[in-house]
Amino acid sequence: MMGYHPLVKRLLDGELSLAELPPELRAEGEEALRLLGAVDRAPVALSPLLDERVMAAVRSHAASPAHRAWRWLNTPREVELRLRLRPWTVWAGALAAAAGLALLLGRPAPAPERGLATQVRVGLRDSVFVRFVLYAPGARRVAVAGTFNQWDRSAAPLVPAGTSGVWTTTLALPVGQHQYAFVVDGARWVVDPAAPAVDDGFGRRNSIVAVTAQGAHTL
Repeated sequence: MMGYHPLVKRLLDGELSLAELPPELRAEGEEALRLLGAVDRAPVALSPLLDERVMAAVRSHAASPAHRAWRWLNTPREVELRLRLRPWTVWAGALAAAAGLALLLGRPAPAPERGLATQVRVGLRDSVFVRFVLYAPGARRVAVAGTFNQWDRSAAPLVPAGTSGVWTTTLALPVGQHQYAFVVDGARWVVDPAAPAVDDGFGRRNSIVAVTAQGAHTL
């Protein structure tokens, strides 16, 4: 029927009669009706045995282990999870939390900052972290130089603590006595006003800090 005119197809479907076709399509319609009439329209009866064989094959497939497993996997079901905590695990967690709280509550409060180099915390075995603080509100940059960095004026820059004019940095210094001074704007050497100072022999004074395993101290 794919090669027939649409009106001829409507003729074969019973929607039109042969007389309703245009004259130029009637010959094509007659040929199509002849071919349709030659088709054997006798109903086809299937053997009852075929139906039984088909149903037996369906039942066999449904009863196979693979099919049962697939059906079990695809069946929705509720799953209940139960978590059992052993008593010793609960007590261990509680004791660990209590120990951590005791360490936090028992830790001594940090010492207040001073104008000179102050201890922050003990670092490596032979060094201590020391904080240097200088009040220089008009400075553009500040550094600290001393015997601990070969008096390098750019090795240890300080950073401003907000907009209050306070500059600070923290360095790991070896245990021992150190001389130092602040370098303001890369040229002006300033002693620590809160630390003792000594003459360096060249007309300039240097601040002194003593670093021990217990912290930084002024002499």
